[in-house]
Amino acid sequence: MYKHILIATDGAPLSSHAIGKAMTLAKDMGAKVTVLTCTEPLRIFSLEPEQVARTINNYKEEASKQAHRILAAARQEAEMLGVPCETLEVEHGHPHEAIIATAAEKGCDLIAMASHGRRGVSAIVLGSETLKVLTHSKIPVLVYR
Repeated sequence: MYKHILIATDGAPLSSHAIGKAMTLAKDMGAKVTVLTCTEPLRIFSLEPEQVARTINNYKEEASKQAHRILAAARQEAEMLGVPCETLEVEHGHPHEAIIATAAEKGCDLIAMASHGRRGVSAIVLGSETLKVLTHSKIPVLVYR
């Protein structure tokens, strides 16, 4: 049915659970996967120019280390299951846009991701990248809870 699944993750425990489920689905379907993690750019409003440069460099270094850990764990899971896997880290101010664009660029026919299950005011204020992907994606989206 599905041949190429994009798995979006932020490294949270629920996202890690979704990776496992989506990898198993891919194995059962004989599909390949692309695992994507998206880091948002650091937004700084005012600091001394030297501080800004150091802060941005520190942020990028830490974000890259975290992305590397997330993607390494996904690659390891794919290897254990024998699922062909590509990993990708992108920086984008709107993760849902990066997820949808990557799915299109890679020719994916399914997006799999976790829902963090926020409710009430926090869901309204914080929003949900999953909801945004569901709203804007032109391909099917599988949400794990």
